[in-house]
Amino acid sequence: MKKFNIRKVLDGLTAVSSSSSSATAQPGTPKENDTVQESLQSEHFQLCKTVRHGFPYKPYSMAFDPVQKILAIGTQTGALRLFGRAGVECYCQHESGATVIQLQFLINEGALVSALADDSIHLWNLRQKIPAILHSLKFNRERITYCHLPFQSKWLYIGTERGNIHIVNVESFTLSGYVIMWNKAIELSTKTHPGPVVHISDNPMDEGKLLIGFECGVVVLWDLKSKKADYRYNYDEAIHSVAWHHEGKQFVCSHSDGTLTTWNVRAPAKPVQIITPHGKQPKDGKKPEPCKPILKVEYKTTRSGDPFMVLSGGLSYDTVGRRACLTVMHGKSTAVLEMDYHIVDFLTLCETPYPNDFQEPYAVVVLLEKDLVVIDLGQIGYPIFESPYPLSIHESPVTCCEYFADCPAELIPALYSVGSRQKRQGYSKKEWPISGGNWGQGTQSYPEIIITGHADGSIKFWDASALMLQVLYKLKTAKVFERARGKEEKPSTDKVDEDPFAIQALSWCPESRMLCVAGVSAHVNVYRFSKQEITTEVVQLLEVRMQPEFSEVDSPDPGGEHTPTFPTSGAPSSPQESEPSTQPSTGSNSSDGPRDNIPCLQVRSSPLKQSPGYQVELVIQLVWVSGEPPQQITSLAINSSYGIVVFGNSNGLAVVDYLQKTLLLNMGTSELYSPTEPYQRQPRSPRKARQPSGALCESNEGSNPSEDRCRSPTSGSTSPCNSDEERKQNFIEKVKVKSRRFSKTVASDFAKMSRKISLSSEPKSDQVAPTVQPRDRCQRWRSLKVKKNACYAKDKAVAGMTQKRALCRTKSDPNCYAKDNAFIRSRSSSVTSIDRESREAISSLYFCESFPRKLDTLVSPCLLVGTTQGSVMMMSLSVPPGGDQRLQQPVSIASCGTLARLKGGILTMGLLDATGTLLPPSYEPWYDPNASDEEKEKGRRRRPASPPSSQEGQDTQFAVLCSEKQAKVVAMPSQTRIYKHSITETSFVLRADVVQMAGANCIACFCANGHIKTLSLPSLRPLLDVNYLPLTDMRIARTFCFSNLGQALYLTSPSEIQRITYSQETCDNLQEMLSELFTPVETPEAPNRGFFKGLFGGGAQSLDREDLFGETTAGKASRSLAQHIPGPGSMEGMKGAASGVVGDLARARIALDERGQKLGELEERTAAMMASAESFSKHAHDMMLKYKDKKWYQL
Repeated sequence: MKKFNIRKVLDGLTAVSSSSSSATAQPGTPKENDTVQESLQSEHFQLCKTVRHGFPYKPYSMAFDPVQKILAIGTQTGALRLFGRAGVECYCQHESGATVIQLQFLINEGALVSALADDSIHLWNLRQKIPAILHSLKFNRERITYCHLPFQSKWLYIGTERGNIHIVNVESFTLSGYVIMWNKAIELSTKTHPGPVVHISDNPMDEGKLLIGFECGVVVLWDLKSKKADYRYNYDEAIHSVAWHHEGKQFVCSHSDGTLTTWNVRAPAKPVQIITPHGKQPKDGKKPEPCKPILKVEYKTTRSGDPFMVLSGGLSYDTVGRRACLTVMHGKSTAVLEMDYHIVDFLTLCETPYPNDFQEPYAVVVLLEKDLVVIDLGQIGYPIFESPYPLSIHESPVTCCEYFADCPAELIPALYSVGSRQKRQGYSKKEWPISGGNWGQGTQSYPEIIITGHADGSIKFWDASALMLQVLYKLKTAKVFERARGKEEKPSTDKVDEDPFAIQALSWCPESRMLCVAGVSAHVNVYRFSKQEITTEVVQLLEVRMQPEFSEVDSPDPGGEHTPTFPTSGAPSSPQESEPSTQPSTGSNSSDGPRDNIPCLQVRSSPLKQSPGYQVELVIQLVWVSGEPPQQITSLAINSSYGIVVFGNSNGLAVVDYLQKTLLLNMGTSELYSPTEPYQRQPRSPRKARQPSGALCESNEGSNPSEDRCRSPTSGSTSPCNSDEERKQNFIEKVKVKSRRFSKTVASDFAKMSRKISLSSEPKSDQVAPTVQPRDRCQRWRSLKVKKNACYAKDKAVAGMTQKRALCRTKSDPNCYAKDNAFIRSRSSSVTSIDRESREAISSLYFCESFPRKLDTLVSPCLLVGTTQGSVMMMSLSVPPGGDQRLQQPVSIASCGTLARLKGGILTMGLLDATGTLLPPSYEPWYDPNASDEEKEKGRRRRPASPPSSQEGQDTQFAVLCSEKQAKVVAMPSQTRIYKHSITETSFVLRADVVQMAGANCIACFCANGHIKTLSLPSLRPLLDVNYLPLTDMRIARTFCFSNLGQALYLTSPSEIQRITYSQETCDNLQEMLSELFTPVETPEAPNRGFFKGLFGGGAQSLDREDLFGETTAGKASRSLAQHIPGPGSMEGMKGAASGVVGDLARARIALDERGQKLGELEERTAAMMASAESFSKHAHDMMLKYKDKKWYQL
């Protein structure tokens, strides 16, 4: 019988309603939905988390299984991270989110006990790929402070804040009736409470003796059998930790005054030895000066030498500002190892799991606040092991992130080969000691690369294939700039005070390996990939002056027309045009006037040695304009086939030819519109333009009275449709709308997401960018090599939105969510938030080969430009042929008007062919720029373009456009909107990408309300809508990105990357792809007691804990003390891991066990009833015999 699927029915209904309401083809145009067969259905999609990479955020506790060789780390957010060999890691989360205060492995049992700050303990099953909780126990009346689980024991000791010790059976997670009360453990004469239990451990040679440490300084050796204290050890200073000698005759305590006390078990009167490892020893025999507390000490013995004593803390108080240290004392030598961060915990790794044998320590695992360090104790100098884990994601804060799935196969080996030369030297030569677990057996084999940009200007490339993560290569973009050595050398970086090199956006072409990076200081670096080392004598620099478009509202100032004319030939328009400078131009930066024509950063003047890998090709810098710093770059794109870099901000668009090192276009956003556009935004009462020094002003002879409304803001005459009264009304309406929108969003989000705004107090001049007077609908500019060929008027620069305030703008600036970073600053205090809200910035850029004008029949290189106001403009590019002609002839650019208008800012764009297949931007195959000419020519073959023609009247392409609110599909070349879909009404889209999925294409969206949605292409049918993750942090909005084949990721914390999938196929195969933590390993043999020890009883004494703590002897614990919560982990794990016949057999086995258990219970009840009946029968017979021969009056 065929299985009924309700989702297919819903898909059909959605498709019918979508096509009926949204498809509006023009008369005479064939319906495109009849020709495109869509294969994606809702059953192809399912959302689930896959793996989490990076360093655990806010770590708090740690444990190690010496047999399985698995490391577990607990965090303050309730997370649990488990690590094995390289590529074996796992993430779990406690539902309560409470701090994991302690972890205890059931050594070689595939289980882990976690104790939380909410006074609950949990048993985790590690024998399944996704660990799950089997049992939980919640204490109601006492706070948990310490736990101890002896090796090969099922009884867990739990110390509490009241000083009591309870015992839990870890198999059933039930409390024993055996309790050690604090008032019985301490001396009866003691008048004060000893404080919480800070340590519990059993004597290595006698399991019946339990050592209990109280915070006040009292240590008690408790006899479990006799239920009394054998010895009590008193010291004046508080105790932080206790460690045994393996022979069980001595133990060491660490104290709050920086001392270590060594005690003989049978001599409780005073310690055998008192030392202060870091204290100054007075000559007169007095007590050493107190030091900082020794937080932890471990005492490990070796067969062939002196024991190791490892401790953290204990430094002298006069070492102010000194970094945290780990001290290793071995014999007479003491090594102090400085750490980069605060020490959270450490563990000494030993060869044996048995506490009563020589420990033979070989490494120390040190858990730091932001790092994990493993020290080799077997080599001189104690070198550290090279970590195989991706724990350096947060080495510098991540400011942007991009994800590329299904990359070219040769990319990862190429990046690894150049990255391997960057590795540090001096690591231990031994293998990584945490080597447990096995890799997954998944069949997913396509290459995946993650790129992260950081606050220090570095960029890291990561191999993310097969659910693993490994750093491949690191690029330092700050090397091309001079570093300021003092405050007096930082005059132009005050707008990004702490991180002037922070990466804001990046554009990468995997096929050509071209990389383009935009920084927070309004700079753009272009990089090529080379396998050879070079020395660049002079770094190529191009400075761009991007002017603000509009001034503040003011009365118009009549004056002469100053409308620039752009050259129509490739020759320079004036002698003032020149090649780009190799050094920053000299700008005015005196104390008398405003800063002008200077960049924010100083490019390096000395020769730059560039190692194999990414080498800088060109540096583009935006300069200050009349005292105003340049605006942040909001969008960026590079195309290797055309040799062009394009970027935009709130001032406009700039196009640069990185081959010829020339500026091709520098225009304001409003100037990109066609003169007949209904969407063109009018300038608001501009002031008179003032021409900067050295600028060239030309009049436009082709001005037309009919086009007065599109004139330059510098024009002296005002248009009829823009009278004073109308301008006043328009402005009032705009203020109302903007203020309503601003107040709604700010009320909820601004308080927690806004950063401080740096206010500039420098004097400002009014400026207005020129608007072009076109002769026809299609405006053309050629070879605009420098910015001095146009007349720049002045107005007050509009302040750039801060990154967190930009989040509140639910309709205006989408790029601040997709490409946002934490380093945006305000530019000016002179403009209100409503003015900033109304700025139209460039938010998205996309290169393609399409039909630039309506009803064209030939495709040509094009550029799609999306803005924060929802406009999509088409620009045509004319690129010369390759070779010498490409380096000599200029690239011409033509603006072809607006293609479409959407609600909200444009987030992403794409192009499909007539069959619905994605047409990626053209690219040039990679070649080594430093190789021989023959090898260059072999590689420099431009990728074939799309089919070059279209039959007249027939659309052969679809432009896919997605904004913060809706998506549209426009047929090309007719420019007819054929599909439209409203993605969200109450929220807004933070990130959207056109991705490949299951052999087809779709739009993937992440909304601010936490929903993840996918839409089919080209019909825009909803395929997936899951409420996954509400936006709680700007970090998520800044780093969330989709990739092909159903993959996505985001930074879930400052140091962790969370990868998710929205592919049903990946979810189905996830169990096979995940690594295994538990592997069957035989437990090492117990140490040999020896003949004489066995004869005279000198060996380890065992204890029958079952007999001592069991219900028969100890009784039942109080029900009100703790609540047992059975975990569904074992059943769910079985169902998740099993499939097919094995799963059916497993489920049948479980059902059989349950049935057998019920039958057993029934049998027990039947036996009890029979026993009760026999007892009743016996009593009745006895009564009958007693009164059988008596008369009635004798009763």
